[in-house]
Formats: sequence, C-alpha cells, structure tokens
Amino acid sequence: MSIVLFDNTDHKHLYPLNNACAVADLRVGICTAKGRWELLLKQTVHVHTEDYLSLLYGPIPSGSHYWIDASILPDTALAERILSLNENEALADTGGLIAGKKNFDGANFPRENLLNSFETICEYETAKRIFHAWDMFELNDHMLRSDFDLLTKDRQSRPLPQGNQYINPENIFVEEGATISCAIINASAGPVYIGKNATIMEGALIRGPFAMCNDSVIKMGAKIYGATTLGPCCVAGGEIKNAILQGYSNKSHDGYLGDAVIGKWCNLGAGTTNSNVKNTASMVKMWNTVAQDYIEANIKCGVVMGDYSRTAINTSINTGSVIGTCCNIFGEGLLPKYIPDFQWGSKGITRYELEKSFKDIDNWKKMKGQSLSDAEKRILQYIFETT
Repeated sequence: MSIVLFDNTDHKHLYPLNNACAVADLRVGICTAKGRWELLLKQTVHVHTEDYLSLLYGPIPSGSHYWIDASILPDTALAERILSLNENEALADTGGLIAGKKNFDGANFPRENLLNSFETICEYETAKRIFHAWDMFELNDHMLRSDFDLLTKDRQSRPLPQGNQYINPENIFVEEGATISCAIINASAGPVYIGKNATIMEGALIRGPFAMCNDSVIKMGAKIYGATTLGPCCVAGGEIKNAILQGYSNKSHDGYLGDAVIGKWCNLGAGTTNSNVKNTASMVKMWNTVAQDYIEANIKCGVVMGDYSRTAINTSINTGSVIGTCCNIFGEGLLPKYIPDFQWGSKGITRYELEKSFKDIDNWKKMKGQSLSDAEKRILQYIFETT
C-alpha cells in the first residue's frame, strides 16, 4: 500500500503552472505536494495525472492505496486522519473529496465521479486547497511556516555563519553546505530556511517568512521580502516580494517581482518588472483558461508564468498577467495581460517554432548541467499541438 496523489477535475484552473507537470510537483511553501506528503506520511508517493504528463511519472502499482487530491495543503492532523481511513472509505469537505482508501486500477481511475466510488463518506472541516494559480502566492506565508516546522522538527541547524546580521536567529535554519556573506536576515516576522549548498551573497537583505532550496543563489544587494520561496537551483536578485520561483529559474538582476508564481526553467531579463496593484486599487482580474475569460482574483496580483518562458530586458509586465508555457517575450510598453503558450514576442503575431524551442530550452538547461529529455519534448509537443 502507498500514497497516490491525483489531479482533480478542476486542476486546469491552475493553468499554466501545471501545463507541463502534475499538480503534485507544484511548490507552495518550501515543499512540492509530493515532497510534503512523503515527509508527513513516511510512505512512497505515486502520481496520477493527465495521460500526456504520465511520461514523467512511474506506473502505479496494483493494490489498495490512499488516493489524495494533490491540490490539498495538509497538516499533521489531516495526514493522521487520512491514515485512519478504512478500505472503501473517503474523507470530504465542502470542497469535495480530500482522500480515500481503495483498490483502484490506475488506468481506469474514475476521476469524474470519484466521490460516488466510495461506500462511506466521512465529513471533515475545510481543508486548504490551491484552486486558482494565485492561491499559491496567497497561501505561501502559511505554508512556509508549516513546512519550516515540518522540515526542522527534531533537527539542529548548522551554526549560522559569522559576519552577518541576524534578527531572531532562533527562527533561522541553515542546511549543510550553505554560505552566507555580509547579509542581513530578519526572521522576526517569520522563519527563514536556507537549503543545502545555497549561497547568499554580500549585501543581501532578507525578511521572513522565506525559503531558498538547495543550490539556489541570492545575488549581491538583493532585497527579498516575505512570503517568498526560491525553489532548487534558482537565482534571485533585485526586489522580490511574496513570490514563488518553482525551480531552475532566474530573476538575477534589478527589477521588481511581486505577488507572483514563476514556473520552472524561466528567465526574467534584466530590468523586468511586474505591476501587482492597479492604480485605482480595485480588484485585479486574471485570465482563466477554463472560463475563457478574465475573473476576479484579489487586490494584489502580479504575474503567473508557465514553465520554459522568458522575458527580454526591461520587460514591463501588467497587473494580473498570465504568461503561458514556452514563451519568448519581448516588446515595447506594458505586455498584454494574457500571453498564450508558445508565443514569440508579445503581440500575438508569431508562434515559437517547436524545434527551435527545444534547442533554446536545451541551451538554458545546459547552463545548469541538465538537458531536455525525450519525455519533456513529447509533453511540449502535445502542448504545442493542442494550444
């Protein structure tokens, strides 16, 4: 028996962040959903997602499993309640199914009518979920604190490097191999987590809650406010506030990034800045691919960018923007608020050629010691052909 995280029927509301990966691989707080459940339940976690994405994930073994909605943001109490489920029993709240225990055939998983597949439904108080993409940065503060407790429980931080200024050092956790030089780290408003082999350069200013994962770098003079997360192998510079970089992405230079989620393998050119508040201070609307319309999000919403997308220098991103997967963005003035997948430029005239996109992505991956896999190419081809 093991855990299976599945994409629910509403997962397309998270576009474009789960365009090229399962919801289980999205990072909120410090951990991805998959990583968090592995820590909480101490069990193997499998992933059930769209057919075209299944190339990235191994097969689900036969037998009975705990099937958990990958969009759920759990705590210890919820994890323990799930493990107490009996066979053919499910846990649900007003938002729908949370989890259930049953012997499903992964190839014929009844995602469309899942709740009715269980004999017994147990009610649960409302669980936290990510439903829209902007939920991720709105819930990042809460999840940074929760994941910090989960990751550091019964563990000792390595000694804080000398030559820096720390405020509330008891709320700072530094993993092995991390280096910090002449920085100011303020953990009075929330915890700060520094991952393995991470680097914080001279003059960086950091306020919690904040996390940087393994091998990430903060450049000299960066100003980073909570609640911000840098996934693995990211580079951060300039001013960042309440933003999540999923992993392997760069915002290396001056410019502002706020109330935002940036996918994997993205690059923001020098001077790229996003607006996160309208001049009227009114409600921001963001593009929703399910509604095929702009819907209300919140007062503060910056940008949501899909995997493999890049901006040119001095790019000006409008309030509440959605940028799709594998876009090469450049152009004068404020960008359009919605830029679909595989767009070359910002005016909607030219598509990014598929083979060229493969070559360009592979070039970026080589900078971090990786290469574009055949599975990733097939997924990108599927997105290209269905956009």
